Amino acid sequence: MNLLLFAAHERTPQNTLILPVQDRRATHITQVLQLQLGDTLEVGQINAGIGQAKILAINSQHLILDLLSLNQAAPPALPVTLILALPRPRMLARSLEHMVTLGVKHLVLLHTARVQKSYWQSPELKEEKIAQHIQLGLEQAKDTVWPHITYAPLFKPFVEDVLPEIIQGKKALFAHPHSQQACPRGLQEACVLVIGPEGGLVPYEVDLLTQAGLEGVHLGPRILRVETAVTALLARLF
Repeated sequence: MNLLLFAAHERTPQNTLILPVQDRRATHITQVLQLQLGDTLEVGQINAGIGQAKILAINSQHLILDLLSLNQAAPPALPVTLILALPRPRMLARSLEHMVTLGVKHLVLLHTARVQKSYWQSPELKEEKIAQHIQLGLEQAKDTVWPHITYAPLFKPFVEDVLPEIIQGKKALFAHPHSQQACPRGLQEACVLVIGPEGGLVPYEVDLLTQAGLEGVHLGPRILRVETAVTALLARLF
C-alpha cells in the first residue's frame, strides 16, 4: 500500500480519519509500515486530492489520523477505453488491479464466444469484490480517481449499437494474434482497445469489429495470458 485511500464519508468534521484497528489500512500502518505516534504518511481521498496525514492516536480500538493536506493532484489517466473479454474469475482479479495501476479509467467487460457463461455468475463480479481490487490498484499507483466499469453481456448488440459511439473521434484497435499490423507505439491520441479472451476472438467477432471500424493489431507470434497482454499492450501504446 503506497497510499492510504479513504472515502469522503470517512472524513470527520474535525478533518481526521478514524480507522478501527482491525481495518486493513490500520493493520498495514502499524504492522507493515510500523509507524508510530506523530509519524506521517501519504493519504488520498477517493476522487479528490493526495496529501499527508499525521498519526494522532493509536489505542486498542482505533487509529486516528490528522489530515494535514490534500492538495496534490492524482497522476494523469491513460487516454484509453479498454474493452476486455471477461477473463476467468481468478485472472479478472489480477488483471483488474494491473489495469487500474496502469491508469485505465474506462473499462468495459465484454462477453465473447469463448467466454464461458458461468464467468458472469462469479463472486468476483460482485460490487464489493470489484471495489476491493480497484482500491488495491489505486493504492499501488498512488492514484485516487475511481475508474468507471460497465458490462456488455451481449457481443453483437454492443459492437453494432454501442461501440460506434465509443470509438468516435478515437483510434480504435482490437488485439488479435493473426492480424497483419503490429501494435503501434507511443500514441499521442485517445484510443479504444479491444482485447479478446485467452482462446482468441472467433472469425465472426473479428469480422464484426472490423466492420465497426476497428483495426486489428498484434504483439508478435507469442500467445500471451490476458493479464500479460493487457500490460504489454498498454505499455506499448502509451
